[in-house]
Amino acid sequence: MANRLRFSSLIPAGLIVERTAEVEGILVVSARATVDERACPLCRRASRRVHSWYSRTVSDLPCAGRRVELRLMARRFVCDAPLCRRRIFAERFGDIIAERSRRTSRLDCIVHHLGLALGGRPAARTAKRLMVPASNDTLLRVVRRRACSYADTLRVVGIDDWAFRRNHRYGTIVCDLERRRIVTLLPDREIATVEAWLADRPQIEVVSRDRGGGYGEATARALPNAVQVADRWHLMENASAAFLDAVRKSMRTIRTAIGATTINPDLLTYAEKLQYEGYLRREDTNAAIMKFASAGVSIKEIVRRTGHSRKLVRQVVRGQRTDIFRVRQSSLEAWLPFLDEQWASACHNASELWRRMKAKGFRGRPGVVSEWARRRRRAELASDQQLQKVPSARTIARLMTTARDHLSKADTVMIAAIEAGVPMLVEARSLIDSFHSMIRKKIADDLEPWITCASKSLVASFASGILRDRAAVRAAITEPWSNGQTEGQITKLKLVKRQMYGRGKLDLLQARLLAP
Repeated sequence: MANRLRFSSLIPAGLIVERTAEVEGILVVSARATVDERACPLCRRASRRVHSWYSRTVSDLPCAGRRVELRLMARRFVCDAPLCRRRIFAERFGDIIAERSRRTSRLDCIVHHLGLALGGRPAARTAKRLMVPASNDTLLRVVRRRACSYADTLRVVGIDDWAFRRNHRYGTIVCDLERRRIVTLLPDREIATVEAWLADRPQIEVVSRDRGGGYGEATARALPNAVQVADRWHLMENASAAFLDAVRKSMRTIRTAIGATTINPDLLTYAEKLQYEGYLRREDTNAAIMKFASAGVSIKEIVRRTGHSRKLVRQVVRGQRTDIFRVRQSSLEAWLPFLDEQWASACHNASELWRRMKAKGFRGRPGVVSEWARRRRRAELASDQQLQKVPSARTIARLMTTARDHLSKADTVMIAAIEAGVPMLVEARSLIDSFHSMIRKKIADDLEPWITCASKSLVASFASGILRDRAAVRAAITEPWSNGQTEGQITKLKLVKRQMYGRGKLDLLQARLLAP
């Protein structure tokens, strides 16, 4: 070779280099072990008696941008122990090379970490550039073979579900909240599966979980003495959703309160006309369903007679299908104060408005601004008798929970009319605000009075759910544990799953996530 290298310092310790060569761009290093004797793997008696030799080829770490192969002169020894059943045994190289392995231990460690970090094909492409001979199947086999289980003692765990495929198949993730590590992945979220796993670990003292699913029931069966803690974020989110449901149920009263019981189709854009026509069709359906409901017909029987889905019938009976315009969140929401200001300063040209907004960082299209300007002109042309459209329930809920200092003048007037005409909605908002404050400030003594007050309001359904899970909700207020870090581990799980294009099986996901 043109460049002389000291391979004795590059190969694993415990080997002696005999010669080197370069074959088709691969550095081939012939070596043998330094010791003269080996122990029999069966009786552990050392032997120096060599029976024969054979060549063993293994891959090692690359050197100077080239692959390296070790050709080891392995010996077969004769066991001299008279009572040992094994007469001849092959030489083993201990920590240098695993038994029957085609890679050195240090190369196998690199292959393992590449598989953990990147998965199959991405890791194989990276390994090829690093001159590490490993296919995608090899990488995944190494990851599976070196998978380890969680061995630490569990005291506080968090449980939540995650989706193999949303709305089709779900699994369960269990995390150690004290050490902030994933413990295991379960193949489903059935009560029996979670119960069996918890029953095998009676040392668990605290279980943090959300209020849905059967995790509460599984914990109560398997660990009756464990403290159950409801997730605080889900409590806050459920409370906000309860207020949104209250607004949806009150939409007819809200339209009456702000004087918008009728709609003038001449003031609507084409897209809004389509939504309004859909609303009229929904009203016919709602009327037919409510006719049966007022006569005392059960939901199951209404479904059978009308042919509508159970979910739709339940929404109608609960008053959750009364929005006229179910609009999406607009990209103009944050720019409405600026648009009102420019409109008031006599800038009514939509293109000019869009250019000014773009100069300030707006990323939307000109058509969005043109639509807003067209609607604004039509609204100004409307007389006092021609009534404008009512915002969606979600928009009203957002405006009612926004500080007055951050509302426009028109929104402030509308919210004031709603508060004056629908006092029960104001009461519901106050109850939700007090619930949020109770969770944030950790005031557990206010829970019982709050349940009593809320059970007679528009959020009575939410209050009854809190009452059924009262112990876990109280623990969420008093205990420091919550499921936030479990949600974070689910985000990590989703990243790993999507790296493998959603095709990673449970054992491979668990091997990659539980690796230290």
